This record gives sequence, structure tokens and C-alpha cells, in this order.
Amino acid sequence: MTSAPVILSVDTASRGGSVCLTRGTTLLATRVGDSAVSHSNSLLKDINETLMEAEVSLSDVDLLAVALGPGSFTGLRIGLATVKALAATLHIACVGIPTLHAVAHAAGPAAATVAVLPAGRGEVFLQLLSVSTNGDVTPLDEPAHLSPHKLIEKYGSLKTLKWSGPGAHMHRDLLESHAWEKGMSFDDQSRPEIELSQGWTLAPAQQNFSQHVAALALRKYESDEVDDPLSLSAIYVRPSDAELKCP
Repeated sequence: MTSAPVILSVDTASRGGSVCLTRGTTLLATRVGDSAVSHSNSLLKDINETLMEAEVSLSDVDLLAVALGPGSFTGLRIGLATVKALAATLHIACVGIPTLHAVAHAAGPAAATVAVLPAGRGEVFLQLLSVSTNGDVTPLDEPAHLSPHKLIEKYGSLKTLKWSGPGAHMHRDLLESHAWEKGMSFDDQSRPEIELSQGWTLAPAQQNFSQHVAALALRKYESDEVDDPLSLSAIYVRPSDAELKCP
């Protein structure tokens, strides 16, 4: 691998989602979706516009990357189906990245980051991860689906913690009140690359997780850890509404 790979990355797990085109670590073009518009109506258009802006064709793409979830059930299926179809028909290497890994990566280095995404009905998807200074993401537990109060029960005893993702911002008041109640500081972190030594911090809000999907995909590509398109599958964490309603 003598030249930086061109990576087309897709996130349809988060609300709105995003598409990103990079050459190695260099951003070429990107699109952030509209949460009011279905990915089925916008994804191919966003991919096409991103490629056109960068003056790159699909034949120039070396790697396709996709967020695997957890996240929107419908969104995940759309993103996975699109990437798998492009990878299989155009013979492009592909990589799947857990969405919560990308959310943690977006928050910068930390010994302990809780990545949180909205899961509907006031609940959240979450996972505890560490992020090294060189961008490696290591899971410290398994992804889960909990209510915000169960989230506090799960991680409330940790004295030094970074929170990341739309779900964390959605429940900021709950996180902050618990921190102060336990005598811990709670700060909005204006510089996510700096890890504070004590207390809870809330990483700045992010909308474009496809850039972080691309960054993690690059590391896998450089290690020859690409996936077979047929092997890519979604990380759902909880059953779908249809499954829950099944007698």
C-alpha cells in the first residue's frame, strides 16, 4: 500500500447520517444528512454529490466503510445494503465500523468514554470505550440499550469519565446533576484532544460521524483487516419493534 487509499464512508445509524470521502487522513468532501429525510431518499444522492465535489469516481475508491450500529434499524439496513451492493458489484474492499466506536473516536483521547446515541422512546444505546492518543478505540464493555437512569446506575460510580454523542447531549442535565450530587465536576470540553484528570466532561456535539468511520476504517485497511461484503452485518443490540410485537 504505497499511496493513501481513497475511502468512501457512510453513516446511516445516527439521525440524519452523513457521507464522507477521504484520501488517507485528508478530507476531500462530505455531506451531513437531514434527520427529517429518510436515508432511502438521500443516501445515493449524498454519495453522488460527495464524489462529484471531490471530482472522484467510484472506480477511484479503494475502500468502502459503513457504520454497523447500533442505531436506526431502517437506517442501518439502508446503509449496509448500499455499501454491500457497491462493494460486491464493483469489487471494492469494504470495512464495517461499530457506530459507538466512531462516536467515541469523535470525542478524542480518553481512558474512559461513554458513547451514547438516542434509541427512541427516551432510551439510549451506549458503550464504555477507551481512545488512545493515536486514535485506537478499545471497548471496555459491550454495547447496551438502557434508559437514561439505568445509564447513570451503570456508570455513575466512575470518577473520571468523558461523555460523547447526541444521546449524551440529550441527557446533559441528568448527567450534570448526578456529577454535582456526587461531588464531581462537570464541564463542556472545548478541546476534546485534551484529557482532563478528574471529573466528568461532555465532548462537543458532532453531526458527522462518517469522518470517524473513515478514520477507523483506514487503520483496519492499513492492517489488511478488510471484510467480505457478505460478512457485514448490523449490530442491533435490541430487537426491532416488529420482533417485540411478535406473539
